[in-house]
Formats: sequence, C-alpha cells, structure tokens
Amino acid sequence: MNKIALVTDSTSDLDKEEVEKYNIHVLPLKIVYKDREYTDRVDITPEEVYNNMEVEVPTTSLPTMEDIDRLFVKLKEEGYTHIIVVTISSGLSGTHNSVRLVSENHPEIKFEIFDSKALSLGAGAIVLECGEMINEGKSFDEIVENLPKLRDKIKLFYVLDTLKYLIKGGRIGKVSGSIGELLNMKPIISIDKEGVYYTYKKVRGRKQSILEIYNIVRNTLEEKRAKVWVLHGGAKAEAQELYDKISKLQNITRLGFSDISPVAGVHTGPGLIGITIMTE
Repeated sequence: MNKIALVTDSTSDLDKEEVEKYNIHVLPLKIVYKDREYTDRVDITPEEVYNNMEVEVPTTSLPTMEDIDRLFVKLKEEGYTHIIVVTISSGLSGTHNSVRLVSENHPEIKFEIFDSKALSLGAGAIVLECGEMINEGKSFDEIVENLPKLRDKIKLFYVLDTLKYLIKGGRIGKVSGSIGELLNMKPIISIDKEGVYYTYKKVRGRKQSILEIYNIVRNTLEEKRAKVWVLHGGAKAEAQELYDKISKLQNITRLGFSDISPVAGVHTGPGLIGITIMTE
C-alpha cells in the first residue's frame, strides 16, 4: 500500500496546528550572523531579526544536503513510499534544486518535487490543499496531477516599507526602476509565472499602497469565492487593520493571518504587508 509523506520548507509560513493536522514535515532554512547561526522558526523570530537589522543584516542559507537526506531516510524508515515536496520558488531560492538533487539518491522512493513559483502562504496554500487530498485518500498520481492547477489559482501581492533589503540581498527580480527611484516608491510587488518578483503596480505612499492591496482582494471577491491570507513582516498593527477590513467582504471561504518567516524577513526588512489569494 502506498504511503505518502508531505514535505515543505520553513518559508511556507504554516503554523504549528496546520503542520500537526496534516503531518507536514518542514525543512528549515538558516539565518546566519557573523558569529552565530539560527534555524528558521525554531530558535529565532521575525521580530528578533527586524530588531537587530540596524546592527547587522544577516544572510540566509538553504537546508543542508545532510538535513534533507536525513529527513528522506527517516521517512523511508517510517514506511513512506511516496514523497511530495512543495518548495519556495526556484527563482528565489536554491532550496528546490537542493531537494531535487538529494531525492536522486533515493530511487526506492517515488518523489514529486514541486516548484510553488511562490513563497510564504503562496506555497503554504498548496501544501494545505495537498494535506487535505492525502487525508481524503487521494492517490499520489491524483495529487500530483492537481498541483499545477492549484498553483494557477494562487496570487500573492505585497508592499514593503523600503526596497533596500531586497536590493541588498539580490532578490529584486524584475521590479523595475533605478535604485534611487525604487527607494522612494511603494510598488505593489507580485510574483510572475517564472517565480520571480515583478512590479504589479507603481504606487506612491504607504497608505495608498495598502489600500491598493485591499482593492485587489475586493475586486477578486466580487468575481469569485476565494481563500485569503493577510501576511505581515514587522507590521502587525497595519496588517490587523487590513485583516479586519477584508473580513467584512463577501465570498471569503477562509481568512488567515500570518507573519512571514525570519528568512523572508531578512530580504524584505520590517514593514511588509501582503496577501495571498487562492480562488475557488
């Protein structure tokens, strides 16, 4: 009998209850300072990263090959015959490629290493749907066939207080404009079909940019039902205000609230407000 394991990385921003409900195995990324290293969402919080940014901006690193291999060996010993891994966009991190390489050392297991082309709950939403399908008794092939369709239903939009951390970390992608212009803009950023950041809309001013994000949700819900997650990085009060406003809209089948992982926080800096929309 087939036994399917569900794996993701820590940037999917799933909470402890969701991880336990669907028996999700999480590969943590690392936050690296000059004199110490932390494990994402294990021994460091986003707030600790943001509070120390004026002193030192850390770097990030992938799950080690050893960590990935150790997990696959453990899952095999527990009787899993199939493993579905949903990763952060390969356009934003090398995690997907590392997992794929290690999976090749385990030919006895059937793998699906799926590139979410997203991050945070853009990837997490796919993982949760996989968890539901596994719990419903769907076959490995049925779930794998559905993954691209799930990805196509997901949109992610966010705004930052400053783009300097994206620029510094080399994650600026296709967000257009000179560095000087970018530092003064509050563009709505999204992720394209290649899994890379791009400017969805140029907006000036913090309040206007958050209003634009609200309008994106409202306009979507006027046309179809959807699950919506409000995300923040070091901007809880503003995110809560947006959440409360969105909660009054019709056609929401689920409304979630989450902070982003410390790993993502390194590249965004404090002040991120975002949404993930998964249409039905």
